[in-house]
Amino acid sequence: MKTIAIVCGGYSKEEVISLRSAEQIAQVIDKKIYETFTVLINREKWVAKIPGKDISIDKDDFSFIMNGRKVTFDAIFMAIHGTPGEDGRLQAYFEMLEIPVTTCNVFASALTFNKFATKLFVKEYGILTADALMFRKNQSIDTKTIISRFGFPMFVKPNNGGSSFGVTKVKEPAQLFVAIEKAFEEDNEIIIEPFIKGGEYTCGVFKSASETLVFPVTEIVSKTEFFDFEAKYTKGMSEEITPARLTAEKSKECQELSSKIYDLLGCNGVVRIDYLKQDEQFYFMEINTVPGMSAESIIPQQAKAYGLSVTEFYSKLIDDAIARG
Repeated sequence: MKTIAIVCGGYSKEEVISLRSAEQIAQVIDKKIYETFTVLINREKWVAKIPGKDISIDKDDFSFIMNGRKVTFDAIFMAIHGTPGEDGRLQAYFEMLEIPVTTCNVFASALTFNKFATKLFVKEYGILTADALMFRKNQSIDTKTIISRFGFPMFVKPNNGGSSFGVTKVKEPAQLFVAIEKAFEEDNEIIIEPFIKGGEYTCGVFKSASETLVFPVTEIVSKTEFFDFEAKYTKGMSEEITPARLTAEKSKECQELSSKIYDLLGCNGVVRIDYLKQDEQFYFMEINTVPGMSAESIIPQQAKAYGLSVTEFYSKLIDDAIARG
């Protein structure tokens, strides 16, 4: 039996989503094949969550002692959304310890966590993405130039991070400075993009040495201004339609584009790629290399629509990580 650490928590506001993902993973993972322990990593502590108590993790080899037994891990099921589980930091740590992880490697994780860098990367391969400007904290920002370039509405968001924390849809000049300040509360870099009017779609991809799974596309219909934190995680605030209401041809186009982006970025494990569709064209928005795995998350929905139980799919993720070493 393989021993698996479900690693959750993190250093960002996404910790609450990470804990939901970890709870769901622990519930549905195949207990006949894997012994699992939930490990919480945050700025205060690294602990194995054992019923009734927390046991400190030895960071020298990522192990802990339970009832006189030294517990080590055959693989890490990464469930930290945001830093340090999605940006390459923990991937580097686990690679040094030679413990397989269910996510992308260090480089792909670090690259894809940076929205602006990822956009520049995929544009080199002819993939459509919205125009964008990136600014760092304490850098002079000429709002008049931004307004003349993008017009209204526009989006201001942290360059690194997810779950739509710090994101604002700006509709008038008076809102722009406030939106910039809000984004800088979440990150030292921000990205500003024009609004692309169109439907929102997302597609999950998983590839291993033996198979490729490109999941059905999901259409997202938000009841809020955009697919923000409230819409993502509040029941009834968005409608997620899988498979999306697209023609067979358009669905295939989105799936093939997602598969191409997965390969170009050198991804591993499962990723979710987000798009806006305007005038029959898909515009790449961003890629999530540790997508949510809670009961209401999109990847579990897509796996089910594909014909896989979530339990089967999690086994594929773990087995692929172990096979990659």
